[in-house]
Amino acid sequence: MLSETRMSREFSYNGVRLPDPNPAMTPEEVRQFYATQYPDITTASITGPEAEGDKLRYSFARAIGSKG
Repeated sequence: MLSETRMSREFSYNGVRLPDPNPAMTPEEVRQFYATQYPDITTASITGPEAEGDKLRYSFARAIGSKG
């Protein structure tokens, strides 16, 4: 019989590791959760998950562009 193990999630933004606020949240909801601390995260793209050991890593990448 195989036992199911759930991998924990980890998020990163701009070189900062962000803990998973709630495993039931979607990555988009996690992005909104951190928007109060990191306003630029609202326009960041989400990449992942990438498996790293026992974690699933998601990355928020800032949109790069010019203003004006």
